[in-house]
Amino acid sequence: MAVSFVTTSPEEEEDKPKLGLGNSQTPLIFNPSMLNLQPNIPSQFIWPDDEKPSIDVPELDVPLIDLQNLLSDKDYTSASPSSTLEASRQISEACKKHGFFLVVNHGISEKLISDAHEYTSRFFDMPLFEKQRVLRKPGESVGYASSFTGRFSTKLPWKETLSFRFCDDKSRSKSVQDYFCDALGHGFEPFGKVYQEYCEAMSSLSLKIMELLGLSLGVNRDYFRDFFGENDSIMRLNYYPPCQKPDLTLGTGPHCDPTSLTILHQDHVNGLQVFVENQWRSIRPNPKAFVVNIGDTFMALSNDRYKSCLHRAVVNSESERKSLAFFLCPKKDRVVKPPRELLDSITSRRYPDFTWSMFLEFTQKHYRADMNTLQAFSDWLTKPKK
Repeated sequence: MAVSFVTTSPEEEEDKPKLGLGNSQTPLIFNPSMLNLQPNIPSQFIWPDDEKPSIDVPELDVPLIDLQNLLSDKDYTSASPSSTLEASRQISEACKKHGFFLVVNHGISEKLISDAHEYTSRFFDMPLFEKQRVLRKPGESVGYASSFTGRFSTKLPWKETLSFRFCDDKSRSKSVQDYFCDALGHGFEPFGKVYQEYCEAMSSLSLKIMELLGLSLGVNRDYFRDFFGENDSIMRLNYYPPCQKPDLTLGTGPHCDPTSLTILHQDHVNGLQVFVENQWRSIRPNPKAFVVNIGDTFMALSNDRYKSCLHRAVVNSESERKSLAFFLCPKKDRVVKPPRELLDSITSRRYPDFTWSMFLEFTQKHYRADMNTLQAFSDWLTKPKK
């Protein structure tokens, strides 16, 4: 059974044990500054031998997609046909193999990216009781999570996260800004403004990438762009503190993203690893690039032509690491099924129809994301209900 997690006031926090490892009356509290004072990390953070990390792994050769000539305007009317063709070819090759590629000259301002990282640092530097004001509730996908101690009791990740919802919906034009003000107070309006702008930029970029993905699959270039036009996405700030035993634990365990598309910006510290050809490989941080990867939902949309790849994050004993992850998701009531162009008399449907809200609920309430999430969800959907 998962250990529980309780919100504490400043006064209560002073009365808590300072080790981080709870007893029968006290839940496990993930407080890295205290945990690192212990000679060993708690057993809940130690991963099985066959899943323990390898820090020194070879680098993954991922294509670098230059968007400069592809983002002239919304419809690519002045884009170079040869550049577009080459970009779609590179994306197709990567997505059939492992689902990861980098994009540069993406049009997102360096200042906006820098501000988003700066406010990430400010949030995670706050005292624990302050962060717990937006504690993630059981079964929900938004809020602050401290090593997911509220969901799991073993193989805990060495990290903190803050997740919030972004709706690309004109009727909810300030959803992110409102979240920060409503949840944390008007003093956090600057946070909300930065992340509102960042999410809007990520949504715009993701739709352009979706157009390239459609071209690479031989689908009408507007199909996926329109499908995600009013996306209901998730933004996540990740913080990986230093750990005195990085060879025993993981910052994020091996998993495939259940979402459609992930756009990740890493800071300068290495940590992202992808499992390709039975070997873990790293993707080196590049401050000018975003790491893009296919998620399970898009794998279903492509009818398995494009792969959602297993990946993880490792930690180290010297440096903290931060990353910004935008998870593109369709509107919750959109039916996820491949377009007709990807189906024929020979190619059968690989997955049943589903909505993103159904899949999201499955990952939050019934299943811990791993490399088999989509198949487990499909089996769960088609299993006769009692």
